[in-house]
Amino acid sequence: MARKASILSLVGAAVLAVAAPAMAHHSIAAEFDQNKPISFSGTVQEVEWTNPHTYTRVEVKNPDGTSVVYRVEGGPPNALFRQGWRKDSLKAGEKVTVKGLRAKNANSNNVGQATITTSDGRTMFGQTQANAAPSAEYKQ
Repeated sequence: MARKASILSLVGAAVLAVAAPAMAHHSIAAEFDQNKPISFSGTVQEVEWTNPHTYTRVEVKNPDGTSVVYRVEGGPPNALFRQGWRKDSLKAGEKVTVKGLRAKNANSNNVGQATITTSDGRTMFGQTQANAAPSAEYKQ
């Protein structure tokens, strides 16, 4: 009987160890607003190839001469790697177009559920392949 209890305890601990990281990950809806699609073209400033998400900083020049830097959240490096992307696939100075969702916080320049398209037409999905890019109309 003691052996059975030990096995059940081990199985329970294993389930909790696997489930904890999954529960800790936030929902896209927690930070990004499905009703705030955005599309813009700009210049890559920096790519952060880190877990659990990659981030690409894209600078957009406004008609009045000011600029804004968007922080575009991407998928995990491992998922992007499996899609053929590498840490240096996007380089500082490269022109890109981004489509995604604005953050719920009006003061945030974060963009999620994003698709980044390079000037030569390569498309980098910020989310995993299982998630489709937002289908709403995009605007800056």
